[in-house]
Amino acid sequence: MREERGTLNGNQIVSEPLDLWGTISGDLMVVDGGKVYIRGAVYGHLKVAHGGRVHIYGNVSGNLVVLEGAKVIHSGVLGGDAINEGGRMFIDGSARVRGRVRTESGETKVDSKAQINQ
Repeated sequence: MREERGTLNGNQIVSEPLDLWGTISGDLMVVDGGKVYIRGAVYGHLKVAHGGRVHIYGNVSGNLVVLEGAKVIHSGVLGGDAINEGGRMFIDGSARVRGRVRTESGETKVDSKAQINQ
């Protein structure tokens, strides 16, 4: 697994295992083969496509979009909306979502202790 502790500028597409301790100043898209642990920050939107896997421990300033065939566990802070468009999304008890949680399709589970703005 590649570990990134620095700053990545611009939009990023990840198709490999990545442990992000640093920051991304731009949007992040995780595609098939990508398995990302976000422990730092993404200053943009996060989109997870078919085959992508993400666990958010840190911060994402924009929206989270989970597409069909993707899996996301959210345990950190999300500045925008969490939108499920066909994947599997779990928001655990330590998570905070400053926007709304929407499920257009797919499976969404929200722990009762999660802080969600309504």
